[in-house]
Amino acid sequence: MAFRLGWSQLANGLFRFGAWSVACAMVGLATSAVAQESEKSLSDIEKPFPSQVFFGDTHLHTDISVDAGTMNRLGQEAAFRFARGEEVKTTHGLKAKLRRPLDFLVIADHAEMYGLMPRLLAGDKEILATEKGQRWYEMLRGGDRESTFKAAMEIVASLQEKEPPFSSEKIVRDSWHAYTALADQYNQPGKFTAIIGYEWTAIGGYNLHRNVLFRGGASSANNTVPFSQFDSQNPEDLWRALAAFERKHGERVIAIPHNGNLSNGRMFTVENFDGSPLSRQMAELRARFEPIVEVTQIKGDGEAHPMLSPGDEFAGYEIWDAANLDGTERKKPEMLRWEYAREALKTGLMLDKTLGVNPYKFGMIGSTDAHTSLAAVEEDNFFGKHSGVEPEPGRWEHMVIEAPDPELTIYGWQMASSGYAAVWAEENTREALFDAMVRKETYATTGSRMVVRFFGGWDFTSADADKGSIAERGYTKGVPMGADLPKASAQGAPSFLVAAMKDPIGGNLDRIQIVKGWQDKNGVLKEKVYDVVWSGKRKPSRDGRIPAVGNTVDVANATWQNTIGEKELRAVWRDPEFDPAEMAFYYARVIEIPTPRWTAYEAKRFGVKMGKDVPMVTTERAYTSPIWYSPIR
Repeated sequence: MAFRLGWSQLANGLFRFGAWSVACAMVGLATSAVAQESEKSLSDIEKPFPSQVFFGDTHLHTDISVDAGTMNRLGQEAAFRFARGEEVKTTHGLKAKLRRPLDFLVIADHAEMYGLMPRLLAGDKEILATEKGQRWYEMLRGGDRESTFKAAMEIVASLQEKEPPFSSEKIVRDSWHAYTALADQYNQPGKFTAIIGYEWTAIGGYNLHRNVLFRGGASSANNTVPFSQFDSQNPEDLWRALAAFERKHGERVIAIPHNGNLSNGRMFTVENFDGSPLSRQMAELRARFEPIVEVTQIKGDGEAHPMLSPGDEFAGYEIWDAANLDGTERKKPEMLRWEYAREALKTGLMLDKTLGVNPYKFGMIGSTDAHTSLAAVEEDNFFGKHSGVEPEPGRWEHMVIEAPDPELTIYGWQMASSGYAAVWAEENTREALFDAMVRKETYATTGSRMVVRFFGGWDFTSADADKGSIAERGYTKGVPMGADLPKASAQGAPSFLVAAMKDPIGGNLDRIQIVKGWQDKNGVLKEKVYDVVWSGKRKPSRDGRIPAVGNTVDVANATWQNTIGEKELRAVWRDPEFDPAEMAFYYARVIEIPTPRWTAYEAKRFGVKMGKDVPMVTTERAYTSPIWYSPIR
């Protein structure tokens, strides 16, 4: 489809040549906006640096996953077709299609009992010969929502057992080989990338899950089968297994932790898995195999929390903070520190000083974690967490995750329509995208396809933010997101070049912020959020805050107008409180103007009135990977 290819090339070209307005022309209401095509392909221009941004999902489940397969009847091929822009029919018969195809996709089906559900539903004799298999088969074939949901909860609960309920070794191997062959079939270098992967799931409701991604194709991935929690529930054993795979086969793999907001304090700790103090060896393994972290998805946003960042007015975005994943343990305030990305980045500075290695020196991405086979998280085209909550009049109040304590049960309206991974790479291939993830030249979006550049250096001046080549100046005079600041050539504070362009069919931009985290001379971890460039003629108040941009959302009609905000924002910012003796990190956060949340579109579409606690407005955003500063040791 020409639009997809043209946009990823066009967007970066605009950063190089300054023709931003071409892709940002809007007609009337933003809901009817259309991005203009590039008149000239930029593919033939010699690019000495990663010059294209690619949008994708690294965390999608199909009927192959044991939990998704209880409700979802769409397979892996349908998932690839949908991501490439083709129309498919959902489990419940709805027509589904992306307005804009994705550039890449990782189908990350659960390693545990990989491929079991299609066999069970087909009436596999060996499975039905067991008591559990027969009962689950009857519950799932019953057809009613309640029976299906109960079966799903029972099957998910079985994953907490030490042994799988069925002997599934052959099923796993056969299903894995079928998937890797399918990924190779749908992988089209330069057009659409199918990265091979799976999800390792462990520790029941504490969400210490990882998505494992392979750099190579089927011939590489078939040298193993998915490492599951039945092999080990210890993430350290996963890293060891990945290291052994690399040594034996000479192929690269990485693991991407989920958003840690449901781990109840276990995702970003200062301990080994057994509770002992974190060792340098484990810190090195984690840093090696986990270069990026998923910070936003359907199960909430994991960038920052208001309790941890009380001075940050944007820290309360799509928060899930009542309990762990399955609602079996209520959240305690002291757990929050070990769950959110910003706090983990600060913890990493402390560990770098004590261990000599930073296990939390990670970049950021978003992804969906959809269990529908549909990587669809645009607010007006959201198909939900699982196939039991597809678009329909009452899904806003349907149960998504049933907890033992009804107060901790998650309902449909709490789902966040998020997110996507944005990757700056030389080309749309497995190797280029994987390598970009390893070097952390990535950013997270909550579903918007805004284009963001972020560079750090020592010599940027305000002139570098003028119309012209952001990328060429950024790479020439500094380093990109995900990198370390180079050694300073002279005394002075670091400077940062940041630029953002709106999603051509989304809301205008409100502001760009730079978030700084550091450890002071007394060992205290600190943070500060700086507004560096914003739309309109707003002026900071006495306390330094920028007034709100305004709100044009018409909730009743699920529309908004781009009469506020800007199509593009750029700036050079120099740290006014820099201390060369203090280790620090910096990342950019881009905020859009308010637009309708998926719930507003749903209320309008079906003519329903939702509860007063249901949010109807959202502010889409992007988080770049950080840039780090370390004093000379």
